Amino acid sequence: MSFAPVDPPKLRDDSKKRVAYFYDSDVGNYAYVSGHPMKPHRIRLAHSLVMNYGLYKKMEIYRAKPATKYEMTQFHTDEYIDFLAKVTPDNMDSYQKEQQKYNVGDDCPVFDGLFEFCGISAGGSMEGAARLNRQKADIAINWAGGLHHAKKSEASGFCYVNDIVLGIIELLRFHKRVLYIDIDVHHGDGVEEAFYTTDRVMTVSFHKYGEYFPGTGELRDIGVGLGKHYAVNFPLRDGIDDSSYKGIFEPVIRATMEHYQPAAVVLQCGGDSLSGDRLGCFNLSMKGHANCVRFVKSFNLPTLILGGGGYTMRNVARTWAFETGTLVGEPMTPNLPYNDYYEYYAPDYELDVRPSNMDNANSKEYLEKILTQVLENLKRTAHAPSVQMTDVPRESLGMNDEDEAALDDLDEDQNADSRMSQRKADKYVEKDGELSDSDDEAMEDMNGHTGSRKRRIMVNYRHIMDVGGNDSGMETGSGVETPQQGSSLPDDADEMNVDELDEEINLIPSPSAADINGSAAVSGPYSPSAPAADDDIEMGEADAEGSAPTSAADALPVEEESTITVQPQAQAQAQQQQTPPESPPAPEAEQPAITSGGTPPTAIEEEAAPVDPAAVTVTATATTEPEATGASIEEAAIKQEVTGDDEVAKAQEEGRMEREAANAEAEARTEVAARAETDERAEDEL
Repeated sequence: MSFAPVDPPKLRDDSKKRVAYFYDSDVGNYAYVSGHPMKPHRIRLAHSLVMNYGLYKKMEIYRAKPATKYEMTQFHTDEYIDFLAKVTPDNMDSYQKEQQKYNVGDDCPVFDGLFEFCGISAGGSMEGAARLNRQKADIAINWAGGLHHAKKSEASGFCYVNDIVLGIIELLRFHKRVLYIDIDVHHGDGVEEAFYTTDRVMTVSFHKYGEYFPGTGELRDIGVGLGKHYAVNFPLRDGIDDSSYKGIFEPVIRATMEHYQPAAVVLQCGGDSLSGDRLGCFNLSMKGHANCVRFVKSFNLPTLILGGGGYTMRNVARTWAFETGTLVGEPMTPNLPYNDYYEYYAPDYELDVRPSNMDNANSKEYLEKILTQVLENLKRTAHAPSVQMTDVPRESLGMNDEDEAALDDLDEDQNADSRMSQRKADKYVEKDGELSDSDDEAMEDMNGHTGSRKRRIMVNYRHIMDVGGNDSGMETGSGVETPQQGSSLPDDADEMNVDELDEEINLIPSPSAADINGSAAVSGPYSPSAPAADDDIEMGEADAEGSAPTSAADALPVEEESTITVQPQAQAQAQQQQTPPESPPAPEAEQPAITSGGTPPTAIEEEAAPVDPAAVTVTATATTEPEATGASIEEAAIKQEVTGDDEVAKAQEEGRMEREAANAEAEARTEVAARAETDERAEDEL
């Protein structure tokens, strides 16, 4: 029995789905305990990739309301949820008896914000299910969910509240049959146990079995009572690879769809089945894992996509981001875009999780034997079991149409003067064929992608490591731009924050367009020889010109010239010169150029680098002309653009030559001083 390789991903999927994406920015703030393998921070990493790949434009973004105690008790016992809400690291000693009763302690520790974390996880899954019920989305994604080990009144396997069961209960209000699929390396025991006696939910789990947590999920565990044959377990051994996994996953799911005919699907995408996981023992690549998502999506059923395990954060983030792209049908470049956590993905900075050379203990004979038995069990199920007609029970635990309409009205009232509010930006889905990013600058700002930050993201930063091994992002030693290697982000030693860097980038004047507010305009294609406003600052030998208004009155299209001198021995961040006053200063009171260290130059440097009269003339003319003639702001901007380019180029060249002369003289003086000091030491020794 041979297995076909994993299908190559489509560059673009034409079968577009309405995707609702649930994310709460607080989820990454929670941490179990020091050294614990479960790290909610991985969800923040995945979200950062989703945002910087631009996938958010193809989805509706929601921050779900955290689940309440009442909503959690739709499955869990009241006493257990009360305990989770009350226990904290400060008072946990007084709950020793309850901790033993509810299995809270070692694997499931008490940590700050425990109940709030559970609320975020469960709220996203329940809200996603509610949107599927109301047919507001075809696919709902909640990477913070998928905690499949939690029991009715017991924590287990890093899981406290079983958001999957709560989501399925919500789906059962409108859907006759729900299929649950689990591709986590661990058996989904909590979900199987919850629906072990019913035929309205079929659970299918592919997992490692044999001396492995949680120890359940044997092939013969098929359910009891009405649920007999509606629990499907496919036990696996170490090292299963992509082709073997595809060879068992697709036949089982296809047969399940034919026999059970579910009305909705819940897919748990645990990342610990990936190769190289800290706790896992499978050998799946990112594409092999995502192939399961692609195959389930192809059945065109309402689908709830959840996270789960996964303890190598960088690989989990890569895979979940890639699977998000698979769900929205967008191609993703193999080279990662720059993001807040770029250093996590060293040394290759690529969107890929490769399989290792570990042995596959799952022989073809073994897999064929298990597959045959599983398919035989599926044939014994009642074909599409019927459900008695009944009224839809209770109100939805999630948002309903009236609540959402009320929130829309409130948002319009609170943002009457805004063209694009945060709520509208999150719900907006970009259509194919929309051309200019400048048309939705408001949405970019809402999502944290302001102009200069977006410029940094769109450049390939694969090889920004400097010679010393520090990820400084500075191009030192050369004033020539290198495409796809420049970076404007400093390292920790540079002590320059992002806002300061944004100001420096915006100081670069654009010869192609000028903004009335003095900010850099959006430029054309990237040019290595002639950097535009969208490019990064090369800070090795380059000098930057620009201006920054110091008040509302100064916010004119005038761009006074200022020179930034970078000492070769420092090669550190440049600081912008203060804006000169509106009237031209007297020659004797002129402000000297500021060096990279932030101190005025010495008298020797002042003599070697006199102020260029042409530059002073340009500044004075540009500053006083609009006031003297009464010309409009637009006319002044046009005049400055036409007449200023030649003067700027000339001033740059003269400034460069003067700096070279000053540097040469300074080096000579330093050499003379060092020689004199050496002679003095020699005389003292004699």
